[in-house]
Amino acid sequence: MSKAPAQALIVDDEADIRELLEITLLRMGLGIRAAGTVREARALLAEHHFELCLTDMRLPDGNGIELVSHIQKKHPGLPVAVITAYGSAQAAVESLKAGAFDFVSKPIDLTQLRKLVDTALKLKRESAAGDGGLLGNTPVIEALRALIDRLARSQAPVHITGESGTGKELVARLIHTRSPRADAPFVPVNCGAIPAELMESEFFGHLKGSFTGATRDKAGLFQAAEGGTLFLDEVGDLPLHMQVKLLRALQERAVRPVGGETEVAVNVRVISATHKDLSQLLALGTFRQDLYYRLNVIEVRTPSLRERRDDIPLLTQAILVRLARSNGLPVTPTLDAAALARLCEHPFPGNVRELENVLERAVTLSDGGSILACDLQLRGDCVARSVAAPAAAPAAIGNDLEGQMEDIERRAIVEALATARYNKTRAAALLGMSFRSLRYRIKKLNIE
Repeated sequence: MSKAPAQALIVDDEADIRELLEITLLRMGLGIRAAGTVREARALLAEHHFELCLTDMRLPDGNGIELVSHIQKKHPGLPVAVITAYGSAQAAVESLKAGAFDFVSKPIDLTQLRKLVDTALKLKRESAAGDGGLLGNTPVIEALRALIDRLARSQAPVHITGESGTGKELVARLIHTRSPRADAPFVPVNCGAIPAELMESEFFGHLKGSFTGATRDKAGLFQAAEGGTLFLDEVGDLPLHMQVKLLRALQERAVRPVGGETEVAVNVRVISATHKDLSQLLALGTFRQDLYYRLNVIEVRTPSLRERRDDIPLLTQAILVRLARSNGLPVTPTLDAAALARLCEHPFPGNVRELENVLERAVTLSDGGSILACDLQLRGDCVARSVAAPAAAPAAIGNDLEGQMEDIERRAIVEALATARYNKTRAAALLGMSFRSLRYRIKKLNIE
């Protein structure tokens, strides 16, 4: 017995638009039911199961936003796309915020419509699995995971904010890999790393001979991400002239290569990120307001490590396992209780990236064994105690000032050597001096 075709609901009060949509979707093998009002659409939704809904924005008894909101509440697994008037960017943004997974503008481009339908049908088959590297059990991480899953079902532009080192690119990748675009490319680009004079060519491509050095046609980042996701990291670093061109590409869903006379349609989802405050850049006039609202349809904030301290033990263990594997260590290094406690109380201004760097250094200093608090080399640890403790001890004030200073220095070096298990390289690091300088002082002070 052949499988029943997927069913689509078309909601539009214009007969010619409804007929165009029906013919297109029928040719794609879908079953069709149509409604001309919000009321009729709700009745059909209550009686039948659909894989996709296409609704016009303006309806006789309401609008598409109302229907999108109704579907989100009553049929949350149903992808719904909104048909908007030409150039109605605000309506498109409102529909995406309401929960629509995408929109299509009039006059309807059938190629774009078919891609939209294919994406919607994939949404019904997608299921997210695993945490994808987003480790943690704290409420802020659980909430972030849930938001990622919802965003993966949408085609809305997403803007990710957060401090450096909080995993903004990881969040963007998870949105991509859990979406129907997962089989297409994920193309990350650091906007601050591209020279201003090369930006247009890098983003949109160029034709042979379009400028000196253009010896062949070259596809841009938008073309490279066709069907997938383009991740614009540090988007706040874009110069104003590129902001204008990027805005047009997002609005028209097309790019014009340097030296080209026609635009090339692109099917790309854009996710942007920055550690800067874009609202401040708006006030300074260095970031366009229209581009800001186009990129920031949905905002995601990645939490700092200070907001999720209870996740530090879990993150630490995962990082140590990875470091042991990459360094070829026979066993995974472990932290003693004092070292773990020190990590959990550290403010981590560099967030997870700083935690990774601290542990990588500690693994190197510990020679792959147990990691002590001193091996972490966090501010205020070990070095300060090694040097300050002798100074705090009572000492007789005499005429032999140089001898007393040597005694203090000798005790500090001996304590550092003992802490470092007599590894001179580690002891030098703890004392904040070079290996050569430590070796000279050991010889000068006759330390065995």
